[in-house]
Amino acid sequence: MSQGKFKKTISLLDLTLIGLGAIFGSAWLFAVSNVASQAGPAGSFSWIIGGVIILLIGLVYAELGAALPRTGGIIRYPVYSHGPLVGYMISFITIVAYTSLISIEVTAVRQYLAYWIPGLTKAGSESPTIGGWLLQLGLLIAFFLLNFWSVKAFAKSNIIISIFKYVVPITIIVVLSFHFKSANFSVEAFAPFGFDGIQGAIATGGVMFAYLGLHPIVSVASEVKNPQRNIPIALVLCIILAALIYTALQVLFIGAIPTDTISNVGWAGIQEEFSLPFGDIAIVLGLGWLSALVVFDAILSPGGNGNIFMNTTARLVYAWSRNGTLFKTFSKVDKVTGIPRSSLWLSLGLSIFWTLPFPSWNALVNVCSVALILSYAIAPISSATFSVNAKDLEKPFKLKGMNIIAPISFIFASYIVYWSGWKTISWLLGSQLLMFVVYFIFKKYVPTDKVKLPQQLKSAWWLVGYYISMLIISYFGSFGGGKGYLDNPADLILIAIVSLAIFFWAKYTGLPKAMIDSDDETPEETTKEKIETSH
Repeated sequence: MSQGKFKKTISLLDLTLIGLGAIFGSAWLFAVSNVASQAGPAGSFSWIIGGVIILLIGLVYAELGAALPRTGGIIRYPVYSHGPLVGYMISFITIVAYTSLISIEVTAVRQYLAYWIPGLTKAGSESPTIGGWLLQLGLLIAFFLLNFWSVKAFAKSNIIISIFKYVVPITIIVVLSFHFKSANFSVEAFAPFGFDGIQGAIATGGVMFAYLGLHPIVSVASEVKNPQRNIPIALVLCIILAALIYTALQVLFIGAIPTDTISNVGWAGIQEEFSLPFGDIAIVLGLGWLSALVVFDAILSPGGNGNIFMNTTARLVYAWSRNGTLFKTFSKVDKVTGIPRSSLWLSLGLSIFWTLPFPSWNALVNVCSVALILSYAIAPISSATFSVNAKDLEKPFKLKGMNIIAPISFIFASYIVYWSGWKTISWLLGSQLLMFVVYFIFKKYVPTDKVKLPQQLKSAWWLVGYYISMLIISYFGSFGGGKGYLDNPADLILIAIVSLAIFFWAKYTGLPKAMIDSDDETPEETTKEKIETSH
């Protein structure tokens, strides 16, 4: 029986709210105190630098998303440009990141609810009680059902949640502006931890984790009305608005802290002093109503994000299956609703699994940030490679200066990976290299009908070289457990040189001809149309 197609029901407003909704989840409620404790007042620059990096990568996605509006495009573009092996490795790390993201959001909801409902979190710990875990499970099932019914139900529920989500940050900006103290920016030095603090806050303070709106926008591309116009607009609009709001929140949080508190605990102690930054600062300022509003939004915002990420992950699982390196059943689309329901079931199962081994919000944020930036980093390479092996690709949104933007954005992505530290990189990139070995061990079962294995390997060695290079530089670097033999700016210069070399290696070792599929039809439909045409 033929399967269904995705339905184009998502408007520009829906798409923009999906992107902004993904950005304003649990991160904005935690990150400002983390950033302040790592970088002091200079942490405001972490948001600006992070916003510029994401904007550059977003511009690449805008061009790709308009030219190739494919569901789960972020893990299909590498297959188009470099073949199934590269797509398989990127798919694995992306699915791990997104299924764990869903669990992060429901964990955040549970932690915030514990302020009002005793017994959800174990005493002296951030781990859930049985009741707390059942609450998380209930939320995951609710997100699953909202996405299971229809795309329209998902989009409209997101609009309702999003309206409140944006009101609260704006209210905080207005209120804290009346309690701003400029002296806070100099009382304990403006940049107490130097440029290292600014860099570290981007990767591990929650900045990159906060800028997560790109993937959901591109992942629903096949369901967007007029994607060639709406995807670029939504991407750029979301990133610019998010950067402005996040920077304002960081500046105003620092300015609203009682000056004597900074003097007593120092910037390094701010995170512990204000573990729920805006709720705690509201209490300190005697604004009980604002604290209650923040705690309520702290429940609603992560919940809205969990709904968005459940939708996104199902599309990514579908895309992985379409790539040919995951079971075919996950590429099925329900005819009536246009939902990839089997992929949605797997997303639910994996997100439930991630709630088991990782008890708290902080436990996965750093790892997820790096995993996602690694999947982001492939877009500039795919875009550059298409200029070699897909010269006839029509680009409704053509970005001037892409020859410069693409390599620069790849270098910046490499910086973020490096700033996350050796402890994170060692096992995350190590697992990617292990997946490469697994693919080779099971080479009899991998797709070779369109691209033979020798060509797949030829087009994938650059990725192996990139991972090994980053492991070596991180080991000798000065972040997160590195040996410290490489200091600034020597480490950043070395990363830039290596990243440029890898970028051009990848650009010119892609497939001889890009293997771009025509649309999101199922194989059965495509075959049927060919038969009908031949008759």
